[in-house]
Amino acid sequence: MSDTAILWISFNAFVLGMLALDLGIFHRKSHEVSVKEALVWTGVWIVLALLFNVFIYYYFDSDLALQFLTGYLIEKSLSIDNIFVIIMIFSYFQVPAAHQHKVLFLGILGALVMRAIFIFTGIELIHKFHWLIYIFGGFLIFTGIRMFSSDSKIDPERNVFVRLVKKVIPITNSFQGDKFFVRNNGALWATPLFLVLIVIEGTDLIFAVDSIPAILSISEDPFIVYTSNVFAILGLRSLYFALAGIDKYFKHLKYGLAVILIFVGSKMALADIFKIPVYISLLIIAFILAVSILVSILDTPRKGNPTLADDGNATEK
Repeated sequence: MSDTAILWISFNAFVLGMLALDLGIFHRKSHEVSVKEALVWTGVWIVLALLFNVFIYYYFDSDLALQFLTGYLIEKSLSIDNIFVIIMIFSYFQVPAAHQHKVLFLGILGALVMRAIFIFTGIELIHKFHWLIYIFGGFLIFTGIRMFSSDSKIDPERNVFVRLVKKVIPITNSFQGDKFFVRNNGALWATPLFLVLIVIEGTDLIFAVDSIPAILSISEDPFIVYTSNVFAILGLRSLYFALAGIDKYFKHLKYGLAVILIFVGSKMALADIFKIPVYISLLIIAFILAVSILVSILDTPRKGNPTLADDGNATEK
């Protein structure tokens, strides 16, 4: 067996082991995830990603390690926007907090499969049809520009997958614990929790269309692209529970993400004319993220601050 095959098998075995540990031991029973627990797991996944980055540095070289770190930062930042959409989905369906982790766990399993397909398909297409980098670059620029004016309203009733499910199988009126399907008079019924899972998978499919071309602007190495994506996705659940209560501090983040998409799209489209070094891309992306988060925090109203009344005059609370 080649070293490359051993590397791929070992990494995927590690991922499956961590997922089994998460669901089989730490979250065997449905429960509401506390902010403290979420922060601990968020820290664990970030540390594991950084340790893996060190491994890449010594096993391969500094260039691939830099590509991994930049790709991981891009995917992590885009996943934050995904988290805010998930928050709205859970709020729309009024999903009990105790059942949210199970939905996210299964949603991430589906996301890993979809991302793997997108990654290998995208890399293969670029290798065979180099001109596609201009299409991908233009698409990212268009997506970034569109993010400035688009809203984030969620209307699951218009979701094509939800409408298809409702045509195929009846849906119960209320949640049935953490079950996705139940038997009613011998017939199989889906629960609203299954609809939530479908909507989350559908939104991740949309996000994957943006994120995969973005990371391909940094690296075309399958192992680097795949592993950086996986680490970003694996930390998505814990990051959701950590950010769910403080999303107001990230209200301007989408504009930073829009600028990042425009930047990486331009980088991809101009790759044959002018190649931006990976370390420069890393610094620019980190700077854009830091500025957008800082502006969001500074623009968040604090208790006791003056607010504007309807007539435009400042009043004290």
